[in-house]
Amino acid sequence: MFKFKKLTAIALVAVAAMGLLAGCGNDKPKMTQQEGVLRVGSETTFPPFEFTEGDKYVGFDVDLSEAIAKKLGLKMEFKSMGFDALIPAVQSGDIDMIAAGINSTPEREKALDFSDVYFDQGGFITVVRKDNTTIHNMDELAGKTVGAQIGTIPVEMAQKIPGTTVKQIDSNANIFMELKAGTIDGAIIDNAVAMYYLKQGADQDLKLVGEPTQSPGTVLGVKKGNKALQEAVNKALKELKKAERRLAIVSDKFKEKPFESYYDDKEVEEIIKKQADKLVDEEVEKNRKEKSYNQFIDMIDDKK
Repeated sequence: MFKFKKLTAIALVAVAAMGLLAGCGNDKPKMTQQEGVLRVGSETTFPPFEFTEGDKYVGFDVDLSEAIAKKLGLKMEFKSMGFDALIPAVQSGDIDMIAAGINSTPEREKALDFSDVYFDQGGFITVVRKDNTTIHNMDELAGKTVGAQIGTIPVEMAQKIPGTTVKQIDSNANIFMELKAGTIDGAIIDNAVAMYYLKQGADQDLKLVGEPTQSPGTVLGVKKGNKALQEAVNKALKELKKAERRLAIVSDKFKEKPFESYYDDKEVEEIIKKQADKLVDEEVEKNRKEKSYNQFIDMIDDKK
């Protein structure tokens, strides 16, 4: 009797172990916290990448995130929060991905895995009041009060300039307000963002000085260790670089190199001819996106 019970117990353990192994083999890595949903976090005072237009979040990263979600068969939920809250939000599971014009740094790599670079034009630039005659480049911020957005690379850059008093400010919009008010002498800001603000009217009071730094490349961020989502996002980016989704926000008049880092001219030409009748689902959305993208393209062209 004892021997029978012992054999039965061994058999049950073996069956259970086989069941566990079978379950492990069938389980797919979990990409997102909520099934069927990609929750994207951003700081929405960072035009033209992400900003508000009326009651909508719009911009390059918003459209890109929506396109990635579509490629992954997921619904996108977009959340706006302070820049310094983004990494904690990924770590806690409140969001799955950061799309906020971020760059990879050794410190951020401790908490995040990054996508491939999807935008490599930009870098950082110095912004001062238009009537300033003493600051001509970033080095001449030495000994000055410098504004930079909290949690960003420009904070570290400003801190390395001798004698600076670095004022960490919660948003780019408030940095521009403080520049105009004269509470800071200058600011270090993403070049694309700075150019956008100036094109929207800030050039009446402010100006860019010096040359922009070399761009470290803009990436998307996911929770450290979430290789399933990282790989899926990179696969989607590769597909999007062939222009399928970008054409949804580009009309024929933007065919002349609208975004060299995204696709080459021949690919654009071919896909435009094949998919001209599929660019957008609704005319209103098409006009909204074309307007947003048009501003971005004009800004980049001015830089060139």
